[in-house]
Amino acid sequence: MERSRPEVEFELLPLLRIHKNGHVERLLGTDFVPAASNDPLTGVSSKDITIVHETNSISARLYLPKLSSANRKLPLLVYFHGGGFCISSPFTSNYHNYLNTLVAEANVIAVSVNYRKAPENPIPAAYEDSWAALQWVVSHCNNNGPECWLNEHADFERLFLSGESAGANIAHNMAVVAGDPEFGPSVHILGVALVHPYFWGSDPIGSEAANPEAKAATDRLWPFVCPSNPDNDDPRVNPLAADAPSLVGLGCSRVLICVAEKDVLKDRGWLYYQELGRCGWIGVVEITETDGENHAFHIYDLQAEKARDLIKRLAAFFNRDMPPLL
Repeated sequence: MERSRPEVEFELLPLLRIHKNGHVERLLGTDFVPAASNDPLTGVSSKDITIVHETNSISARLYLPKLSSANRKLPLLVYFHGGGFCISSPFTSNYHNYLNTLVAEANVIAVSVNYRKAPENPIPAAYEDSWAALQWVVSHCNNNGPECWLNEHADFERLFLSGESAGANIAHNMAVVAGDPEFGPSVHILGVALVHPYFWGSDPIGSEAANPEAKAATDRLWPFVCPSNPDNDDPRVNPLAADAPSLVGLGCSRVLICVAEKDVLKDRGWLYYQELGRCGWIGVVEITETDGENHAFHIYDLQAEKARDLIKRLAAFFNRDMPPLL
């Protein structure tokens, strides 16, 4: 006799479903690939570390490119993965392979943060974990932190944040806090690269209404991951909401926004770019749009020409004004 399947209480397809017995079934982003001392394709080394050794532990995967000069410090990238705040991790094949490729191309040292996920740990858990991870990274700025790779190889004058989708949302929110004189870190964040950022709002803009299925799915995401404030105009997801902090205080000097033509989130990225350029923020903002592609396309096919172009664009952003190798 066939066993009955658990009843489903809620679905957020294609990401996950929640059964009435409380079990959360994640449908994507559940694989695990180990870190490697020498990735055969890129030569990048990686290792896993624990940042906070408590009940709500925070972990990360560190990446170090093949070193060409023992005395040369490398730009430092703190990276936040995507997945709608509810799936995936730095340890999945998609994000691990992407970080290997990006680190090799950009010649940066990277910290890929594993933050807690909804629904078990709803917003603000992801922000709290990401801020704690950033503070831990900054604790190495005097070369006496607990992680030797950061002490020996990271240039804290060239600190960058980046992420994709929900991870780009996190990167933005970390930069907002970093710009607050009361809470900001002791080290200046040079730049933030937002790839297909998850920004939204209750009123549609641009072409959002033209894709009702994608709009409806996106409308459901924030209320699911942030039940304590399910409004899609929460300033954390809508940085241009009436009660959002002014972007003039964004705590970095450079911003790169990457959008994709077929992504329902595209117009929010453009609007963020426009507002950052006119609000009085003292910095340089750039935007690039990839024709013919959809959300997070680069994560799934790293060898595609447009994915390679995007990675090269990010590498150029991280390495602007770097002195030449001797």
